[in-house]
Amino acid sequence: MFAGLLIGTWIAWYWLFIVRHWLGAGNEYPMNLCDWATIALIVTLIRPNQIAFELAYFWALAGTMQGLITPDVNFSFPEPQFVVFLLGHGAIISAVIYLIFGSGMRPHPISMLRAAGWTIVYSIAAALVDWLLDVNYGFLRAKPSHATFYDLLPAWPTYIPITILIGIACIVLLYAPWFVVDRIRAMPGAQPAA
Repeated sequence: MFAGLLIGTWIAWYWLFIVRHWLGAGNEYPMNLCDWATIALIVTLIRPNQIAFELAYFWALAGTMQGLITPDVNFSFPEPQFVVFLLGHGAIISAVIYLIFGSGMRPHPISMLRAAGWTIVYSIAAALVDWLLDVNYGFLRAKPSHATFYDLLPAWPTYIPITILIGIACIVLLYAPWFVVDRIRAMPGAQPAA
């Protein structure tokens, strides 16, 4: 169900941009981190995959959540762009929660390193596309034009290393509950996980 919803909202997003003649180099390629989170989730939902789940977990809860709180869209409700954006981003978060509680998937200590490594891969790919096409995927060349958490950060390029530090902190913070659960389960007399 979630895989279909994610694919459907992705198709709806592109259809909307095509029929309104909004599609251009800066939005026609799946080069935003939320796009990569969506791909990882679709892979995991169709054929469970630990690494794809880990990437979706960290990218969705650290990045997509921010996009859901401060959407980078030109219109507000009830404009279809806003609705499709929120539906797609909400489906990403919901799918991660489903995989945790419905499928029992979870990150492990190594997941933090893999998420950090793949985030670097994403950043290099986005930076290369930005440079080649003169666009701004991943907000690596400029802050978003809409109000976002980037407004709290200094100007480009200073916000780039700060964003990296925030990303590392988010990875650690998002793993922290699992660290605590593992420590509690390891205590003498603790009940084994069901």
